[in-house]
Amino acid sequence: MKLTQEEQKMLDGAYGEGVQLAMKVLVAVGEAYDAPYMVPVTRTHVALSNQEADLWFVEKLVRGGAHCKVSPTVNPGFNIELFEKLTGEMTAEDIEQMQRTRAAYQAIGATLTYSCTPYLQQNIPFFGEITAYSESSATPYVNSVYGARSNREAAQSALCAAVTGVTPYYGYLIKENRRGQALVEVKADMHDDFAYQMLGYVVPEKIGFQIPVFEGLSRPTPEALMNLGAELNTAGNVAIYHILGVTPEAQTYEDAFQGQKPTQVVTVTDDDLAEMQERLSDPKGKIDFALYGCPHFSIRQIHDVVQLVKGQKLAVPLYIMCSTATKDLAEKMGFLEILHAAGGELTDQTCMDQPCWRFLYGKKGVTDSPKCAYYTKRRQMQFVVTSLEKSVEAALKGEIA
Repeated sequence: MKLTQEEQKMLDGAYGEGVQLAMKVLVAVGEAYDAPYMVPVTRTHVALSNQEADLWFVEKLVRGGAHCKVSPTVNPGFNIELFEKLTGEMTAEDIEQMQRTRAAYQAIGATLTYSCTPYLQQNIPFFGEITAYSESSATPYVNSVYGARSNREAAQSALCAAVTGVTPYYGYLIKENRRGQALVEVKADMHDDFAYQMLGYVVPEKIGFQIPVFEGLSRPTPEALMNLGAELNTAGNVAIYHILGVTPEAQTYEDAFQGQKPTQVVTVTDDDLAEMQERLSDPKGKIDFALYGCPHFSIRQIHDVVQLVKGQKLAVPLYIMCSTATKDLAEKMGFLEILHAAGGELTDQTCMDQPCWRFLYGKKGVTDSPKCAYYTKRRQMQFVVTSLEKSVEAALKGEIA
């Protein structure tokens, strides 16, 4: 790779071992993808993990004197203080890992949002902006909805970009590589945000790892687009999509395919969505809890849940994961009080793939998120996957028929 004098100094260790390690990682990534040079980044997001390997890496950078040039927002781990009140089942090791994670990312200069939806608040890029985002719902959102440019970064590569202020020039940073490849004709009734969850899971099975261009979608909500990207990336490593007449790089058919023809044309029907839901969902019946917020819920989604439980009592515990900013807003708007009265809770700074949920292991829940159900299988949690409205109704009854 061709490096600038400043980049070469970083690689040579002129700014310390931490910066040197970060640049070594980026150069290795660049060489693997035949990147000709580095380009500056102006925004970053790190999908931090309080698991040992990720924690080892960030602590090594900190010990080497690294500090972020471009402060990244960061993913959630879990809210220690809240879960100490909710459950006594966290181990000393779990708590120590999270405390170390907080300390390391504070020391390296991250913006401690602890949310997987930085693209909804605090870290919103503009069209064409070069960024380095990790997190499976964030990358497709910034690429597709905003038209910013990011590769599908690992937590480590995004952190290295934050430290050095640069990233290798390859992949989705290049316009030609963002061209739509497969045309997806949506014939299904996309009447709610949940339909977009199923659509995101169906499409990779039909087109593989190609970039989809959707036809037949009109006026999707921000939450629908969030759901679509999260599931496309979970089911198929799809880091960018286009919607004809909706997303900025697909205002016309010509724009979306950059003057070329699609490699294939597929159709998605109501039957496709229903069949996928049947495959993803645990059998219906009695449930022990409800869990939402993968990705973190917006204030509108919290409002929708609150309207369904207002004045009633939940038969099983209901938990909604969200950002701290959203939780503060929910409290100001009276939503948190209503939720507490019903027996629910907002768990900010928290991801579902965390040991803080140990008290739910071996139990059966309900959720609107296939991504939530996918990641928690290794934690012995089973989910009925259904729409937000039906899942909240199930939480009020304690079962779903």
